[in-house]
Amino acid sequence: MTTKKLLTAFLFLLFICENTKAQTYEKKTDSLILTGFGHQNEPGGAFLVSKKGKIIYRKAFGKANLELDANMTPDHVFQIGSMTKQFTAVAILMLEQQGKLNVGDPISKYIKDYPSGDKITIHHLLTHTSGIKDFTKMKALSTIAQKEMKPEMMVDFFKNETADFAPGEKFDYNNSGYVVLGYIIELVSGQTYEDFIKKNIFEKARMSHSYYATDRQLIPKRAYGYHQKEYGFVNKTMISFSVPFSSGSLMSTVDDMLKWQQALNRNLLLHTAETQKAFQKYKLNNGEEFSYGYGWHLKDINETPDREHGGIIFGFKSMGVYIPSEDIYVIGFSNCDCHSPTEIVRNMAKIASQSEKK
Repeated sequence: MTTKKLLTAFLFLLFICENTKAQTYEKKTDSLILTGFGHQNEPGGAFLVSKKGKIIYRKAFGKANLELDANMTPDHVFQIGSMTKQFTAVAILMLEQQGKLNVGDPISKYIKDYPSGDKITIHHLLTHTSGIKDFTKMKALSTIAQKEMKPEMMVDFFKNETADFAPGEKFDYNNSGYVVLGYIIELVSGQTYEDFIKKNIFEKARMSHSYYATDRQLIPKRAYGYHQKEYGFVNKTMISFSVPFSSGSLMSTVDDMLKWQQALNRNLLLHTAETQKAFQKYKLNNGEEFSYGYGWHLKDINETPDREHGGIIFGFKSMGVYIPSEDIYVIGFSNCDCHSPTEIVRNMAKIASQSEKK
């Protein structure tokens, strides 16, 4: 057999092998997702996996709208809940890069009358170590849930509550801190949070299907959110998005979230040194290290460090995982808060990582 024929045969076998591996990965991933999203006539979800910049899995399941009997597609727009915090954290770092603030600044520099604001820094807010009261745990929340709240009104809603602990004493996940960060973004930039994110992140990263959430504006390919009751599904509870604000009010697609991850990887939004601040672990006052950076949990998949975050808001759940050393990104959205993509996405990342090492 000639060298040319041998090379052709080798390439053909390589193609068959890679194709078989891809099909095996797809079947494994399908099976994993169907454990939680297997009912075609229920609310569903959208999932995407990227490896080294190439999309290797992109599928949707279930219904985007039960009343219209509309099937879900990977192009549908979801509310992403607390994954919003990634954008808020990067916006703060962008302002620091521009010399307009410093993460070590006390918040009293920007909000003069904030109680103990001279002891709470922007860093404390970013890392959930401020100790301020989380507004989602306040009984009075129901009184404002459907009101249009200016950022200053939201801060006033919780700022006089008794602190849970001294700044830097412990890590305790906190939505109020990220609302304060959104208010600081507005005060420092002179723009609304919505405009700042749109112009400085969405437009730069070409995230053309991402928005500050709204129930009034027409959103092309909007996935509608649902709750599940004993008697069946109901439309999600209506809230004013000015309440979760910069802690949980953005909308996006799986494709746009991949663009977001790629923009971070390419330092499109921040210099390397500034970006690294978001992805490093920090320590409490007693020297104990905790596994959260600025807007991301820093954990591991298959004993390999990863960056991850989820989100929950009425009618929706979200989860994203990135493994830097293997450039693997996995994102999953659900349009019912009865279906969680969290463990599914983590397991999808494990499968992708395992196949990378074979």
